[in-house]
Amino acid sequence: MTSSASLDAARALLREFPVVDGHNDLPWALRKQAGYDLDALDIGGDQHDRLHTDIPRLREGGVGAQYWSVYVPCEQPEPVAATLEQIDCVRQMLARYPADLAPALTAGDMEAARRDGRIASLMGAEGGHSIANSLGTLRGLYELGVRYMTLTHNFNVDWADSATDEPKAGGLTAFGREVVREMNRLGMLVDLSHVAATTMRDALDASSAPVVFSHSSSRAVCDHPRNIPDDVLERLPANGGVAMVTFVPKFVLQAAVDWTAAADENMRAHGLHHLDTSPEAMKIHREFEERTPRPVATVSTVADHLDHMREVAGIDHLGIGGDYDGTAFTPDGLNDVSGYPNLLAELLDRGWSTADLAKLTWKNAVRVLGAAEDVARGLQATRGASHATIESLDGAEG
Repeated sequence: MTSSASLDAARALLREFPVVDGHNDLPWALRKQAGYDLDALDIGGDQHDRLHTDIPRLREGGVGAQYWSVYVPCEQPEPVAATLEQIDCVRQMLARYPADLAPALTAGDMEAARRDGRIASLMGAEGGHSIANSLGTLRGLYELGVRYMTLTHNFNVDWADSATDEPKAGGLTAFGREVVREMNRLGMLVDLSHVAATTMRDALDASSAPVVFSHSSSRAVCDHPRNIPDDVLERLPANGGVAMVTFVPKFVLQAAVDWTAAADENMRAHGLHHLDTSPEAMKIHREFEERTPRPVATVSTVADHLDHMREVAGIDHLGIGGDYDGTAFTPDGLNDVSGYPNLLAELLDRGWSTADLAKLTWKNAVRVLGAAEDVARGLQATRGASHATIESLDGAEG
């Protein structure tokens, strides 16, 4: 249990160095729940019964910058069009709530928003399927404001392996390395959450700019393929990148990983896919949960990851990426976007300094985007846009 003094100190720190959160799936939640109708689902008011995120709770949680995910599922028909619709959703949010949300494209924009007391709003694309094997489309997303792209989501793309699919490329293909090079030239951050460890290593080899993990935790603490192995964390100081710890219970708590595997196996035993949400499937899932209660993650669970990641990568290479509105379950004490002060208070009680926390919440995430911008300026002075295709680099089959 954190002390009230630590909680007060955490809130005071957040007033000066607010949270930059690396990943929030609110746009997809707005699409699924309200067809993007912000009159029907107004995040300017309390939406705790429907969402993890609204503006009052962002304020309560001390959020100063948010990467809004413009995620679309891997199996989404016309993924590029759907990604554009997600970008349009973020633009609608910015137009509707200008007193609270500030458009941001650069590290300088983030600092300006902080001075104005607004929440810097950036965008990240989640999965290389959003560019449909096209570097021209990648450039288009950058021009529309996307400032990171996660190389894969849950399934492989033609040029990169995912953490949660069967290996195919063995990491990055030649075209995958060219995607990374073009992202470096643009100043778009290479996001290595969701990718296979082989892809992480290949991307670190290929990238001339710092990388990010927008929402990933430590594999040594919780053995899940979505998390980051220590040998990769050890490379972040040389690269300059930032690993943003996520809160998803099934990624941070080993008991939750094991429980989820058992629940998935139970669904398969009934002849159902583990992601089936039909009434029949939900009934079977509820019966399983009644027999076998779901393990509960806590603020301390997440702090354990940060302690380990700090030891391996160093304080200059850590950040926060909660994955709110992208997960059904959250840790106790981190129930929604208002909960960040609880995490900081826990870290203070563990001996973290306020200087450490300022790096975790704000300074590291702003620095890494600025560094990517610096690299891009240098590269743009020496080379133009890449016109490579997947066919020319990887062969006709892609």
